Amino acid sequence: MIIILDAMGGDNAPLEVIKGAAMAASEYDVSLRLVGPTDVIKECAEENGIYLDESKIEIIDAPDVITMEDPPLSVRKKKNSSMTVSLNLLAGGGGDAMVSAGNTGALYAGASLIVMRIKGFRKAAIATVFPFKNPTLLLDSGANTVVSPENLCQFALMGSVYMEKVLEIDRPRVGLLNNGTEANKGTELLVETHALLSRYERINFVGNVEARAVPFGACDVLVTDGFTGNIFLKLTEGLGEMLFKRIKAMYKKNFLSMLSAAVIKKEFKAMKKEFDASEYGGAPILGISKPVIKTHGSSDALEIKNAVRQAVNYVKSGVTLELAESIGAAVPSIEVVHESEETEPLIEYADDPATDETDDGGNEQSI
Repeated sequence: MIIILDAMGGDNAPLEVIKGAAMAASEYDVSLRLVGPTDVIKECAEENGIYLDESKIEIIDAPDVITMEDPPLSVRKKKNSSMTVSLNLLAGGGGDAMVSAGNTGALYAGASLIVMRIKGFRKAAIATVFPFKNPTLLLDSGANTVVSPENLCQFALMGSVYMEKVLEIDRPRVGLLNNGTEANKGTELLVETHALLSRYERINFVGNVEARAVPFGACDVLVTDGFTGNIFLKLTEGLGEMLFKRIKAMYKKNFLSMLSAAVIKKEFKAMKKEFDASEYGGAPILGISKPVIKTHGSSDALEIKNAVRQAVNYVKSGVTLELAESIGAAVPSIEVVHESEETEPLIEYADDPATDETDDGGNEQSI
């Protein structure tokens, strides 16, 4: 299996990406393609004493970089950037999955336009696992600010399949993020979506879920639009960080509190690890015809390594084929595209990504 790594994506690139790649190569049975300026990657590795095993890590030259400030369609203008070259490698069969900590908008646009969506899905969605006691998958967590009831139903399907296949949760419970649990609560969009989700047997819909109930295991998959989801995500991350800092300060207050901290040090570290999103290794962009994983822009080597592990699990799980076969069961108006009888999936470009300026309508692949 080959995992493609965008070496120049993220605030800590290329050093942390290179370190993460070296860790992944030594721990997992996988080959890596590290994409970025060859001289920069080699110099960085040499200066920091990082061994890049040539039998497992191949460097692919890509002299340009998409920065965090670049607009989403930079993937078209910067064709020699590490992100664009990585996406083209994935689309062309040069790898089984791709990982990047780079510009989220550019990665989402590039995944939709270059790698392309699974036939039948109107939009892809960024899915984030919250490391609560019972992991909860949020989607969309930032890609689509404007959505329809059909889009949200498809997000529910994506999340259900992902949690079933990757985290092995049987019949994951799907909740719709809302300001109340009653069926008639919320905006017109949410009321219509609630009615649609209630009809689909493929989705184990448990109704509307209030934000405060999510950390207590109200659902396994939480569905919302990308604007609301991103706010929920960042508020939750901020609250978690604030609480851990307050607890740490409390235990450092005096000698007795420091003694009590020593007693529960092991349990505290275990709880902190449980809430560490880096343990899951980033967010998959679901609905894309091949696995694309987005990690935090501030990712360190551990998160990069774990993102590689997540990419491997994604490929092995068969999520993509399952989504292609399940789409018709979730939304009856959408055509199902089945796998061909050949041993390898038959992939056909439904449209030329170079001529489509949006992620709607075209840019789909039959699988």
